[in-house]
Amino acid sequence: MMRSFFCALLAFVALTGAARAEDRLTVLLEWFVNPDHAPLVVARELGFFEQAGLEVELLPPADPSSVPRAVAAGQAEIGVHYQPNLYLDHAAGVTLTRFGTLVETPLNTLTVLQDGPIKEIKDLAGKKIGFSVSGFEDAMLARMLAQAGVERESVELINVNFALTPALITGRVDATIGGFRNFELTQMRLEGRVGKSFFPEEHGVPVYDELIFVARPELIGDDRLPRFLQAVERGAIHLTNHPEESWALFIRAYPDLDDELNRAAWADTLPRFAKRPFALDRARYARFGAFLAESGLIEKAPAVEEIAVELK
Repeated sequence: MMRSFFCALLAFVALTGAARAEDRLTVLLEWFVNPDHAPLVVARELGFFEQAGLEVELLPPADPSSVPRAVAAGQAEIGVHYQPNLYLDHAAGVTLTRFGTLVETPLNTLTVLQDGPIKEIKDLAGKKIGFSVSGFEDAMLARMLAQAGVERESVELINVNFALTPALITGRVDATIGGFRNFELTQMRLEGRVGKSFFPEEHGVPVYDELIFVARPELIGDDRLPRFLQAVERGAIHLTNHPEESWALFIRAYPDLDDELNRAAWADTLPRFAKRPFALDRARYARFGAFLAESGLIEKAPAVEEIAVELK
């Protein structure tokens, strides 16, 4: 009898352990943890994931460029990704599907010094522009310049290896492309200079989602994904309603981020989080895909259904 009891107990533990394993999710971030990930952190710290029956791990990548391939290879169930890169990955044969949105507006900017000679985009003719990542940033810049009547060939692009703010402040370049508006301007102010940003969506570039959630297509029917988004939505609404309390949760979890730059970024990012992370604007995705095709970054824009879904 005792032996039967222990056998039954071991079987129960094995079964419940397996069930818990099935409800685990690894979320591979696109960068180190920062205020852009606030809804995720708040959802975790307040137990929203747990209440959804999920055990969620937020994992910063060792190499940010490896995120899409790692998710496509099954090394993580969910990836935080950039909408522009989703099309480039698709064209390169890396199959991923967008199933949710984290940051629903562009963050990219074209930035200059407030007290410098560049007052309008047209003033960049013949100037040097620093960048970190070629591809989309080049296409974005080309469209902004074209709308201002400036030939793309008239400017010199310089790779500054992610040191955008130092390159601009020291005069190595006259402008930078690709700096995030919720970080770059504050970083410049802390360095003693004031920046001025031109926003791509106000200068010819179609609006896009900056950060999205992606997964392998075969996982799209997995019931963990809608439960995950429901918890993220709760996190986004909570931090919108209670920003200071949410900030306290954030820095309790990541005390090394308790500084002026991240506090300012927290406030600047707050209005940009998706309050409806499930929602998919198909027309917006179609317009942006067409822009990338027109820019020559992809041969043909994929049908929205090939790269994005709206979960129920």
